[in-house]
Amino acid sequence: MLSGKRILLVIGGGIAAYKTLELIRMLRNEGAGVVPVLTRAGEQFVTPLSLAALAGTPLHRDLFDLTTEAEMGHIQLSRAADLVVVAPCTADLMAKIAGGHADDLASTLLMATDKRVLIAPAMNVRMWEHPATRRNLAQLRADGVLTVGPEVGDMACGEHGPGRMAEPRAILAAIAAALSAGPLAGRHVIVTSGPTHEPIDPVRYIANRSSGTQGTAIAAALGNLGARVSFVTGPASVPPPAGVTVIRVETAREMLAAVEAALPADAAVMAAAVADWRVANAAGQKMKKGAAGLPVLEFAENPDILATLSRHARRPGLVVGFAAETENVVAHAEAKRARKGCDWIVANDVSEATGIMGGSENAVHLITEGGVEDWPRLPKAEVARRLAGRIADHLSAASGSEAAGE
Repeated sequence: MLSGKRILLVIGGGIAAYKTLELIRMLRNEGAGVVPVLTRAGEQFVTPLSLAALAGTPLHRDLFDLTTEAEMGHIQLSRAADLVVVAPCTADLMAKIAGGHADDLASTLLMATDKRVLIAPAMNVRMWEHPATRRNLAQLRADGVLTVGPEVGDMACGEHGPGRMAEPRAILAAIAAALSAGPLAGRHVIVTSGPTHEPIDPVRYIANRSSGTQGTAIAAALGNLGARVSFVTGPASVPPPAGVTVIRVETAREMLAAVEAALPADAAVMAAAVADWRVANAAGQKMKKGAAGLPVLEFAENPDILATLSRHARRPGLVVGFAAETENVVAHAEAKRARKGCDWIVANDVSEATGIMGGSENAVHLITEGGVEDWPRLPKAEVARRLAGRIADHLSAASGSEAAGE
């Protein structure tokens, strides 16, 4: 399975770095090529000579290497791999990746790559349980970063608990899984995400509080299951996940056009918070205060993307809508499902007290033909993984029924 695959291995600064020597040996035994990248902190635990000798390829350490950077070597490194693996991934490295920092070769590679990233966290138990680490982990998962471990056990510092880096064999299995086809291999899924911005004039617009976090997490989770994802995103406040086709739009009409252009698809998840109305008399120049009294805005209804797709001639086999409500959540969502003609509705309460709109957690109700499932409040990345798994199961069952002639 790993024969001919190229792994870019980033080694962070933790005592568990010694395990990467065995990991490199195992990867090469499976036929994979390994390109090691050693952080300055990592040099305190393993030697460049050991890593280069086991990998059989040159080791990379410096961002400002005159030889490689004359050809933008960090870009080439980040794009040439089939998978980027960070082991050990320290608390500091997790924070850098989650925050988008790029102040050394390792963090710059992780920012520049267009490939999937797998991290093997390793740190003291208190660091692993710290709220900052938990926030960073949630953000990384929402961004589509894969994780393996950590395990529970004795620490080098003498404490016991979660934080031990996964053993090389477990990391090898995670690498193989990340590079395998997955249950959605060969499937095309469209995901919409984020808000839309409807212009009032060239500098003002109507928008909503959606951050795009949930839609981004869904796109990442579907990609992790092997789907080819067309990710149609409005001006979200979170970056798109790696490994998906990103189509950026501003308005509801642009989003509808992008969704139709992405067809055909096996499934569509309409998670975007699309503006119901747009300004029909948007000004071509910036409106001046006091120039002619208070401006009068005329509104027009935006196209209904979910209803249009649900009745489209090239309708996906599964259409999933979202219902952001502030009262009577399930009742309004059930009515929306019937009105729009979609298969499933993911409903949530976005009233201000919940903190869900723009937050890191969600509490949803999955409404299908079979009834209503009430999911507990979970990190949005976990909601995404559950939904992606349900979509994979549904498409697999549908394919089985077709094959059986039902």
